[in-house]
Amino acid sequence: MSNIKMIVPERAAEIGNFLVGRLLPFREKRMIGPFVFIDHMGPVSMTKDQNFDVPPHPHVGLSTLTYLFEGSIMHRDSLGNEIEIKPGAVNWMTAGKGVVHSERTPGSLRDKEKSLHGLQIWVGLPKELENIEPSFSHIEKQEIPQWSENEISYKLIAGECFGRKSPVPVYSKLFLLELKSSEKRKLNLSNYLFGESGIYILEGKIKSDGNTYEPKQILVAKDHKLCEFEMDKDTTIYILGGEPFKEERHIHWNFVASDKNIIAKAREDWKNQNFPKVPGETEFVPLPNYYS
Repeated sequence: MSNIKMIVPERAAEIGNFLVGRLLPFREKRMIGPFVFIDHMGPVSMTKDQNFDVPPHPHVGLSTLTYLFEGSIMHRDSLGNEIEIKPGAVNWMTAGKGVVHSERTPGSLRDKEKSLHGLQIWVGLPKELENIEPSFSHIEKQEIPQWSENEISYKLIAGECFGRKSPVPVYSKLFLLELKSSEKRKLNLSNYLFGESGIYILEGKIKSDGNTYEPKQILVAKDHKLCEFEMDKDTTIYILGGEPFKEERHIHWNFVASDKNIIAKAREDWKNQNFPKVPGETEFVPLPNYYS
């Protein structure tokens, strides 16, 4: 009997000036552990006249994680940070009570042909930490725990797992793993994971209980024992999850909160431009009209 509770396909969504594959939230599954939002950006190729530009926009009640496979993004935020995100590094920004940031093609690439491919992820904050002061961390590629075993290479992008701990400063019990196979291999990770879990297939195939699953799907487990499966040769997957929160999380635009009043206040603050500014930026993303 299959332990796969749900198969969520990518759906097209717009960010900046190109489409991304949106994985979470989904109608029947709003979160996996503390993970509330996952976008698969690209892969996209841009000409000399095209650039990735997301003007300043706000967040509250969450941490953002940006992880690139190809290309670069210049991150600027209202805390005064300005740093280029490159493949394999992790950008971790905790919004807490409120932060604003922009994401753009770096100046050195704006008049060149370029590509962009990666993941953008939101992680909810525990209720008692939703209103903390915003903060920012940038973790270089070489600081991420990585190891190989039985023709599988592992990276622990965030959280704790396999007796290892990522330097990304998370606020709850979670894990985000990258697995790459050079040969076909069977895996049973059920003794290493906890809480809820899901697998996102970036490339290649995995098999479980006689079924084959291909890219652009996220498989949500009935419990963490989903992680008994076979990876095909040259397959890349991301396993994410952790302990779910006791309280429901409401998500509206770029805001996440356990209390809808927090979101309503954030909307008004952004509408009235009461959030902090990003140094050097004059544009901003307007507040969407929809609200539910």
